Amino acid sequence: MKADIRTVIWRRWTALAASMLAVLLCVLGSLTLGAQPLPLADVIGVLVHPDDSETSLIAHSRVPRTLLAVLAGAALAMAGALVQALTRNPLADPGLLGINAGASCAIVVSAWSVGSLPAFPFWVALPGACLAALLVYSLSQGMGAMQPVRLLLAGAAVNAFLFSGVQAIALLHSDVFDGYRFWAVGSLAGQSMQQVAQAAPAIVGSVLLAAWIARPLNVLMLGDAMAQVLGVRAQAYRLGGLLCMAMLAAGATAAVGPMAFVGLAVPHMVRPLAVADLRWQLAFCALLGPCLLLLADVLARWLRAPAEVLTGVVVALLGGPFLLMALRRQRVL
Repeated sequence: MKADIRTVIWRRWTALAASMLAVLLCVLGSLTLGAQPLPLADVIGVLVHPDDSETSLIAHSRVPRTLLAVLAGAALAMAGALVQALTRNPLADPGLLGINAGASCAIVVSAWSVGSLPAFPFWVALPGACLAALLVYSLSQGMGAMQPVRLLLAGAAVNAFLFSGVQAIALLHSDVFDGYRFWAVGSLAGQSMQQVAQAAPAIVGSVLLAAWIARPLNVLMLGDAMAQVLGVRAQAYRLGGLLCMAMLAAGATAAVGPMAFVGLAVPHMVRPLAVADLRWQLAFCALLGPCLLLLADVLARWLRAPAEVLTGVVVALLGGPFLLMALRRQRVL
């Protein structure tokens, strides 16, 4: 038995080290590959000693989109793992609880009020997503003690209501629709270090909160009765997990748009490595989520070079087959 436990632990740490290496390779690929490939030595040189050359301009334009891909990929994947744990539904993602709809609705209402999409939508999307999460929590409480099924029902209702409002405003106001339709697909193009600086504190803080709350949420996955026996306050930690998931999803959505499939597919990809331990699931999600988003962004730059495909489209094309394979391996389908 002890030998089996040591084998499992060794495999997990080996897989974690391999995942870290994969992230490093994807980051290097994002900095060097694209419509115009750049040698790695030249990229490092111009990043350390910037100049006015074309290589320096291209390399520096790729840095913020690479950093945002790492932050958003980790946030979306971890948010997906949290919502699947909270709802005990392997097909749940943050959008199912109205989180993406809350962020989208806040951005569209803001654009409607001022006449254009906000230049830095993070501080608009974050309160919208958190308010949507609190609304879902309040509705699920109104049905009785918050249970996974009630949480899903409340989330579906809030999601439908908010997205109907988003569509009504976007369709009735063409100026809002023109900007919203590109943001809604998801893209890493045209990002700046100022956007990275705005999104990073909230996302990093939410990642740390998720790491802290993972252990009690592990107990909740055994059921509320078992959590009560072990002294875990089920409602308090479930609300904390919901708000943590909302902050992760809102930060990523505000930064790069509502990228589909990352929060749904990546938790299924990592589950064979982490099994039922949410702490390990979150650790692997924080590494493999960025890999998926970075790979999709490189392909988005390369497929129609010198033009770009929206990253969200490529994420869906990559995430769909991976998700189907993961579900068939786990015999969900």
